[in-house]
Amino acid sequence: MLRSDAMSARAIATATVSFGMVSIPVKLFSAGNTDAGVRFNMLHRACGSRLKQQYVCPKDDVVVTRADMAKGYEFTKGRYVMFSDEEIKALQQQASQAIEIVEFLPVESVDPIYFDKSYYLGPDKGGDRAYRLLAAALEKSGRAAIARYAARGKQYLVMLRPRENGLVMQQLRYSDEVRTMDEVPIGDATVDAGQLKLALQIVDQAVVERFRPAAFKDDVKERMLAEIEKKIDGEEITAAPEESDAPVIDLMEALKASLGTAPRKPAKRAAKPRKTATSKKAAAKKAIAKKTAKSSRKRAAGGKS
Repeated sequence: MLRSDAMSARAIATATVSFGMVSIPVKLFSAGNTDAGVRFNMLHRACGSRLKQQYVCPKDDVVVTRADMAKGYEFTKGRYVMFSDEEIKALQQQASQAIEIVEFLPVESVDPIYFDKSYYLGPDKGGDRAYRLLAAALEKSGRAAIARYAARGKQYLVMLRPRENGLVMQQLRYSDEVRTMDEVPIGDATVDAGQLKLALQIVDQAVVERFRPAAFKDDVKERMLAEIEKKIDGEEITAAPEESDAPVIDLMEALKASLGTAPRKPAKRAAKPRKTATSKKAAAKKAIAKKTAKSSRKRAAGGKS
């Protein structure tokens, strides 16, 4: 049985949200579950022990201990300026753990390209009512709060947004931390009107009202875990044969195939239902009754003459 480290969330930090003149003590919880992934450790092949990481000086070819390490900034290629621990501390932002709200805006107005890490916020001691008030105000207004967060020697740009009666703190990237599309070569191909029409039909076929994360699963992770179980049981793991590259096909034909627009075969006529024994008996009785009625009419006609 594979190990499971599932447990209740533990706070990783505390902070104070400034909402106007209101201060809300909160706890931060990581929204991501790093234990959900498949991780491998580096082991010594000879004895199976887990290896420890070391720092090595390539110039002197020696292992460097923590006591002999210093931080440096590369101001030009291969050239560094060295800083002491006191100088580094002087450079860093004072960690006030304050989340200072600056402005409010519609949630959808923030492009997800600026999203970085996500954290859940929970109320700390004495902050329950104010916490729920801010969450309700954001939910009711349909807005999010942009704030500055000073922690770990840095100042972060964050967004507070409501979620399931609580608050999520979305760490954002600064504008200079996001590349523009101008840096990405996208070519100069033109869009064909007919192909665009088919592409829109494909989109319409798979439209849903909202994102359903529970509808998706990591098939690769599940396959890996199944293979790991086999390895634990002493079986050997062999690589699956590589798939050959898919042939390049005409774009319009690919769009039509995606829509299922290939000519359909005419539907076969439904076969007539076979008569059962019960239905045969009923038909025979009906035929006898019809024949008897006909004979009676003939006799009646002969008697009158």
